[in-house]
Amino acid sequence: MPYVSSADRVRIFFTDSGGSGRPVVFGHGFFMDSVMFGPQAAHLIARGFRVLCWDARGHGATKSDPDVPFTYWDSARDLLAVMDAAGIHRATLAGMSQGGYVALRVALLAAERVEALVLFDTEAGASTTAEKASYRELFAAWTNPEVPLDFLADRLAPRLIGGTSTDHGLWRAKWAASDRGAIRAAAECLVERDCLLDRLAEIACPALVLRGEFDESSTATKSEALAVGLRGAGPVVTVRGAGHAPNWTHPAAVNQVLAGFVTETTGNSRP
Repeated sequence: MPYVSSADRVRIFFTDSGGSGRPVVFGHGFFMDSVMFGPQAAHLIARGFRVLCWDARGHGATKSDPDVPFTYWDSARDLLAVMDAAGIHRATLAGMSQGGYVALRVALLAAERVEALVLFDTEAGASTTAEKASYRELFAAWTNPEVPLDFLADRLAPRLIGGTSTDHGLWRAKWAASDRGAIRAAAECLVERDCLLDRLAEIACPALVLRGEFDESSTATKSEALAVGLRGAGPVVTVRGAGHAPNWTHPAAVNQVLAGFVTETTGNSRP
């Protein structure tokens, strides 16, 4: 399994399909990991793209200390380290929820390395006071082993993923097998993230903003603010019937839009 060490010695896990196609790098949402992009990876690889997926700190196979604080700017440097390890100078960055927070920061840190952005169910703002309180309540319960996981998962999965109980099954199994305390630093990073709304105009690359119709987190208003602020973005694309993770629950609809966008912006096509 490929790992790369970040500047502060975190071991970042990633996968790389290899090949000579134009690269697309996927970053996942909170409580999930790089597996969530399996449907998109297979679709793009079949069309000649090189696909990388990576696990963020506190998630999946990445090795990080849950008591060492970090920010999404540190995560952006993690992503750049993944690209360096893979020998990739420039790529399309695709991020879902917190993966989008990271992709935006990479575009601000190293614009020359970002060919385009694909932003699934994400935003550029900071957490509101009410959102911070809600997050802290959830994370306190999640990291408390005395709180039954099924109780939390029953409430979290529909909002975090959407879709049906079948769509939730893999993730509930992963949560049950995980160290629930591993998210502590990642949770604080999410809660206290800084606002980028006043910096979006600095990002000039092509951008696709996509959200699930029933996403209660990345609302239509937040997605519209993101698309309007980015100079290279068109109108928000809404996936009908989907929630917060349309790429997982509605892959056919997402893959069609995604493949069209990355083919248009990169010129990549099936060999």
